[in-house]
Amino acid sequence: MCYFCYVKDVAKISSVTDLPPNSIKSPSVALSTPVTPMMAQYHEIKNSNPDALLFFRMGDFYEMFFTDAEQAAEALDITLTKRGKHDGVDVPMCGVPVHAAESYLARLIQKGFRVAVCEQTEDPSEAKKRGPKSIVRREVVRLVTPGTITEDNLLDARSNNYLAAVSEVRGDLGLAWVDMSTGSFYSQTLKEEGLAAALAQISPEELLLSEKLASRPEYMGVFCELCDGLTIRANNYFDSASARRELEILYSVKTIDAFGDFGRAEVSACGAIVTYIKLTQKGRMPPLRRPQRVCREDTLEIDPATRVNLELTRTTTGAYEGSLLSVIDRTVSAVGGRLLAARLSAPLTDVANIRARHDTVSWFIDQTLCREDVRSFLREASDIERAETRLTLGRGGPRDISAIRSGLEVGRKIFSILTEAGETPSEITEARKHLTLEIDLIAELTQALETELPLLVRDGGFIRAGYNKELDELRGLRDKSRKHIARLQVRYVNETGISSLKIRHNNVLGYFVEITTAQSANMPTSTDSIFIHRQTLTNSQRFTTVELGELQGRLAQAGERALALENELFVKLVDRVLEQGQEITMVARSLAVLDVSAALALLASENSYVCPTVDDSHTFAITGGRHPIVETAVSGTQVDEFVSNDCFFTDTQKLWLLTGPNMAGKSTFLRQNALMAILAQIGSFVPAENAHIGVVDRLFSRVGASDDLARGRSTFMVEMVETATILNQATNRSLVILDEIGRGTATFDGLSIAWATLEHLHEVNGCRTLFATHFQELTSLTSRLEAMACYTMRVKEWKGEVIFLHEVATGVADRSYGIHVAKLAGLPPSVIARSREVLKILEEEDQSGGLGKLSDNLPLFSVKPPPSPPSKQSAVEKVLCDVTPDALSPREALNLLYQLKELFTD
Repeated sequence: MCYFCYVKDVAKISSVTDLPPNSIKSPSVALSTPVTPMMAQYHEIKNSNPDALLFFRMGDFYEMFFTDAEQAAEALDITLTKRGKHDGVDVPMCGVPVHAAESYLARLIQKGFRVAVCEQTEDPSEAKKRGPKSIVRREVVRLVTPGTITEDNLLDARSNNYLAAVSEVRGDLGLAWVDMSTGSFYSQTLKEEGLAAALAQISPEELLLSEKLASRPEYMGVFCELCDGLTIRANNYFDSASARRELEILYSVKTIDAFGDFGRAEVSACGAIVTYIKLTQKGRMPPLRRPQRVCREDTLEIDPATRVNLELTRTTTGAYEGSLLSVIDRTVSAVGGRLLAARLSAPLTDVANIRARHDTVSWFIDQTLCREDVRSFLREASDIERAETRLTLGRGGPRDISAIRSGLEVGRKIFSILTEAGETPSEITEARKHLTLEIDLIAELTQALETELPLLVRDGGFIRAGYNKELDELRGLRDKSRKHIARLQVRYVNETGISSLKIRHNNVLGYFVEITTAQSANMPTSTDSIFIHRQTLTNSQRFTTVELGELQGRLAQAGERALALENELFVKLVDRVLEQGQEITMVARSLAVLDVSAALALLASENSYVCPTVDDSHTFAITGGRHPIVETAVSGTQVDEFVSNDCFFTDTQKLWLLTGPNMAGKSTFLRQNALMAILAQIGSFVPAENAHIGVVDRLFSRVGASDDLARGRSTFMVEMVETATILNQATNRSLVILDEIGRGTATFDGLSIAWATLEHLHEVNGCRTLFATHFQELTSLTSRLEAMACYTMRVKEWKGEVIFLHEVATGVADRSYGIHVAKLAGLPPSVIARSREVLKILEEEDQSGGLGKLSDNLPLFSVKPPPSPPSKQSAVEKVLCDVTPDALSPREALNLLYQLKELFTD
């Protein structure tokens, strides 16, 4: 949602404090005419949840009515029908099956809807006890929003799903974010200039804001740009004192001071998230870890534009394939995939922690067999983080318990492997000690669960025979009754002589005898017959017997008792698992660390990456550096192998001015060095022959630009905004890559801006900078800027053609070769010829004189395309000109073919 769209509705939003800007608002339904008890119940619940589509449980369906039905039917492309009337008007209605509800929920959430799930909270038999007109109790059991989903098929297994909140207290900004599906909980304090970078780093699916912040245009522009799901709450939702009490209650502590030195704005944001989760989950809280403070100085800050330009987790088109993450990801588990993505979004700046990660990767490179064993076992590990959350929220099933058992078994196997390996780096040693969870829990879960498990608890059949004696007895009674039914069918066939007779079952009639209509004359129907008619259908008739009814009663009773007991056992197993919830969480985190480290080791081994030297210096020295994405893209193609290049920054040479033609590889060179810094600081090896990187605190990239019409910005304006961000925020520890600053305006304006930008970066920011340009005049600054050096992309001319060597060398480009690139792009020959004539005039004259000569003597549209040289007709062409294909017989066509072949050979 763009800021300007938001402003149109801000008055409405501020008056309805619990509605997000993109919520679905249905008017309260006035009950002016009598309605059925069921519809009265619907209206009451709907009016309590006006900002969400109401999934109203009706038996095996979730049904929607009125405006909800119209919106859902359009969004889901399902049939819109009618049920009854209200105020004399047909009531729109649509529905989705309960068993397939999650797929429909996913589509609604993706389209920006919020959904209130209303379930039947009592058995229909209990409702009947209150009277014949009583209806089943229903209530909303959860609100499904983009930031609070936990179901596997609604989530990307390899990405975090963050719910975030921003709060402002006395001028300070606090940001908190949580992945409800895994329990990860973080917070940090911010300055206004760091807000966009922080939000871009976590990329929240839903963002909670106070009315006060929502009324601030300078903030809303950032919020709307970086998050589609904005939820506006009343200001008192973010009260820091109330938030502190919420956190103390959640974690059962007297004070949260022991968790860290949280600022009031941080506490406010954390409390808002906890309150919102309680609201949407109707009081059931997921296993949230204690909030972990993130210091701005601990991670490499990357602004939103740089993340887009460098295509870290998504390409500029939004695709995963072709991003840096897609190229380096060799993880084999969901927890590992999420951790790698998180590390890539937030590279470290602490040298000791970076080196510890490098040590782990180095160890896995050396221990090849151990690495492969660990990865082999990790492939068997289920996503125990999200399974634990679903069990805590009461949404889990037998497969979630099995997933935890599987993950714990994998942990113990890997523990054994790492123990046998002997001495290990600190990161592996720390991970290993959390993999020794008591074997009793694993043994109990293995003993309790069947091999093949149903998705839902209500399906039953997931407790293994022999685990519970009472359950085995109930199942025996149930199964014995089923065998009795099979024997009854055989007996009834023999007594009636109707071979097609079947005993069937449905939820309405229970068990019944069914015969075809054609056989109805053979069915005994006298008064002394044991068969009692129940139902006549078009192609069949249905009967029952006293014996079948009694048997059904015994069978139903045994089945219901067995299912009820199985549900009780499931609850006990869940409680048993959650007793060790903290330990299970640590197992998941340890498996993730091992997966990422082993995956990065495999990446380095396969692609000849080297371990970079990372320290606190300002050095940036890359020998034989390569672009990881481009190198992967050209691998296995007909393109020559990737051309590596060096890049060196020191205290005395910290700014490179890079010239050269388009298509020569300037942008690739710029990006590859930025990616090198990111890879090094997430703990990965880098694609180079040798690398020494002084820690980068902030990374800025302005490579390419496009307009932003939604916010009224031209391409040049976007370029200037991004450049301003760099000049205002870069420090002497930052790394800046800039490509063709000033190209979007008049030549002298652009040159002036580029000139002043270079001077500012050199004299004020003092940061390591790669500056690519087509303005040759900037090279004259080398005499004034002592830390600047000129480099160029090498090209070679051969027989009138230009060959791009993609090599970086000292010096300055002598030509731009723009017309050559235009020719490669397919411009018409007349345009290419005209361009060369104009260029020749401009090069021979001074610019003003040349332009005058062009205007006076060589008007553009008087130039005709160069005539094509006359072509001589070949013998084959002469023969073909005289041929009429439709008039040839098959033999004549064959003879013609032989004739043409002879002419061609001659």
